Amino acid sequence: MRIHSIEHAAFEGPGRIAAWAAARGHTLARTALHEGERPPPPDAFDLLVVMGGPMSIHDHRDHPWLPIEKDFLKMVIGTRQPILGICLGAQLLADALGGKVFQNPVKEIGWFPVRMLDRRAPFAAFPERLTVMHWHGDTFTIPEGARRVAESDACANQAFVFGEHVVGLQFHIELEKVGIEDLAAASLDEAGTAPFIQSREQLIAPPPESDAAGAVLWALLDELCGAA
Repeated sequence: MRIHSIEHAAFEGPGRIAAWAAARGHTLARTALHEGERPPPPDAFDLLVVMGGPMSIHDHRDHPWLPIEKDFLKMVIGTRQPILGICLGAQLLADALGGKVFQNPVKEIGWFPVRMLDRRAPFAAFPERLTVMHWHGDTFTIPEGARRVAESDACANQAFVFGEHVVGLQFHIELEKVGIEDLAAASLDEAGTAPFIQSREQLIAPPPESDAAGAVLWALLDELCGAA
């Protein structure tokens, strides 16, 4: 299958998604919106992944490609092709589906557990509790018609699924060790300054229980490919 990654920052690439695509024999193409590249036509891919980024979805002045991306995502959702959005990508998908994106009461940066509230497909492989990486200050409302899937102590809406083919994850399960280090290096000013913000040392030392994230990501991607 043809996988396409939409990216918003050099330090937030596809990570484990690239390893999954290679292992499954899929192709992976990438678009760097922050470098002026334009989104591909919807017939150029079978599965779209929308990655994270440090900006808000409302920062149109500083990132003029955001309105273009929002129109693109609405168009892709209308084709019913499978889409996975992570962090900023999930917020953009929530917005495209009519949800609201706004500041969360607290920033959540570090290794914290999420509780799975709905483990029906495509989340059947997820355990009831999973320790994952978080790096966000905004959150979203669950779009009308979508299922709320996960929560954490710091953020009520951690994941949703719409129509079995659109999945948004506020948390990160795609990050490999080098990706975590790159993210920490790019955002050192935020580390270790609030109850739900860990130090740089904690950020770059994943807890053992976080190892499960890679396996459930692969299972989720396999499920989405099955919906294509």
